[in-house]
Amino acid sequence: MEQIEQLDIKKKILKAAENLFMKYGVRSISMDDISRHLSVSKKTLYQHFADKEDIVSMTCQAHIETVANRFLEITKNAKNAIDELTKISICLKQNTEDTNPSLLFDLQKYHPKAWSVWLNHKNKFIRESVIRNLKQGIEEGHYRPELNVEIIAAMRLELVQLPFDDNAFPPSRFKMAEVQMQIFDHFVHGIVTEKGRKLYLKYKETLAKL
Repeated sequence: MEQIEQLDIKKKILKAAENLFMKYGVRSISMDDISRHLSVSKKTLYQHFADKEDIVSMTCQAHIETVANRFLEITKNAKNAIDELTKISICLKQNTEDTNPSLLFDLQKYHPKAWSVWLNHKNKFIRESVIRNLKQGIEEGHYRPELNVEIIAAMRLELVQLPFDDNAFPPSRFKMAEVQMQIFDHFVHGIVTEKGRKLYLKYKETLAKL
């Protein structure tokens, strides 16, 4: 029973840290901030985590696993490649609406372990998902047959990170969720056939009414 309670406390700490990091960025949040947010002592935090780096990397891993599971569920239930893309776009919008633009920059500059977790997820899970979707879409006639899936997938991976670049999209001028959706929409229109475009617009219109 005590072990279960300890696991519950650890999960609560990770969830609280995730909410704070997503909203305010990683660098600006300290162990004191996390303990105050949870109304627990710093001693309690250090009973479960070695330091802030440990919390950041484990929070990053937990967040990525949650998002990956959502995407896998979408893939499993999607009617076709366009349906999958459309539903993934909704997830992207939800994930970035309240995300601090400095998040990835903070990880890259100050938390190499967590940054490595993100890079591994991006270069393996996301890359494989994009390539699989592209191949499926081409087979279905929804994507242009002349696409080089390796090149398009590599381009898409970089576009995922682009909205976090405050030099390209200063937070004072742009909302990251809107930037992400504009980039995603542009990407889709660049790969679809006329058949795929009509289906994509149909799905978007349906989802907009929900």
